[in-house]
Amino acid sequence: MKWQSYKRGFAAFLHFEKSHQPNTIEAYLHDFDILADFFNSHHSSLGFSDIEPAHITEFVHHISARGLSNKSLARIVSGVRAFFRYLIMEDIIKENPAELLERPRLPVKLPEHLSLEEIDRIVAVIDLSNPLGNRNRAIIETLYGAGLRVSELTDLHLSNLNFKEDYFIITGKGNKQRLVPMGSVAKKCLLQYIEHDRPAIETKKSQEDYVFLSKHGTKLTREMIFVIVKTLSKTAGLRKKVSPHVFRHSFATHLVQAGADLRVVQELLGHESITTTEIYTHLDRSYLLETLISYHPRSKAKKNILPH
Repeated sequence: MKWQSYKRGFAAFLHFEKSHQPNTIEAYLHDFDILADFFNSHHSSLGFSDIEPAHITEFVHHISARGLSNKSLARIVSGVRAFFRYLIMEDIIKENPAELLERPRLPVKLPEHLSLEEIDRIVAVIDLSNPLGNRNRAIIETLYGAGLRVSELTDLHLSNLNFKEDYFIITGKGNKQRLVPMGSVAKKCLLQYIEHDRPAIETKKSQEDYVFLSKHGTKLTREMIFVIVKTLSKTAGLRKKVSPHVFRHSFATHLVQAGADLRVVQELLGHESITTTEIYTHLDRSYLLETLISYHPRSKAKKNILPH
């Protein structure tokens, strides 16, 4: 069976049908190679339509024996399931042998977040006398004020900013767009940077519409944002490992702690599933208790509801 002849079609499926990001596609293609190597070595006589669930289970046991972590196994399982969905779509097979394949359960890892005091400490150490100081402050306030992913920040365009109605147009995963309100602090910092500091930068061709530019006039990369955040947090004396994503976690955590509806937080973050957003409730157990007391009929505070 010529597995590699299907690799390009699988890649196109992941890109155009599933709208996966390049890093995800690369990971899935790596998983495809692992699957192909297994069948070429152990079941080379089988065609795609001959593969049964037992063969897929054998494959999972085979890679599990390598001592891979549950996280790595879960990703490989996702890649395998995606490949057989592609074969179904292309009408190469009629039944999916990986349909009932389950991903290993992963432990819930609570995201790191900052307190408002820690965020204020980071903002306080920004040198506003530096030509790039206002840019860096606008970066921090936008990350925290809008809960953006770092890729959403670097890809932010001037045409995505509506200062009149106070909202961002954000293009997230899968090229899905969402509207995110622009807080007053973020708006103030963005206007200061865009109106007074950004015009002094000689912008390179095709970079004119990007909001955040380097001193060389090109859009900031993910790596540059990481360096800015790491440098500022170290200067502020924080011992936590602070990344751009920590500001997104802080944005969501503070909203949930203040009593924001999870569906609203889900929409603001651009999460496809509410279960992804629910992790933030674990950071504040009082939120869970208050929700239970407020909405469950047997948990509302009532006196003398039990017979003596």
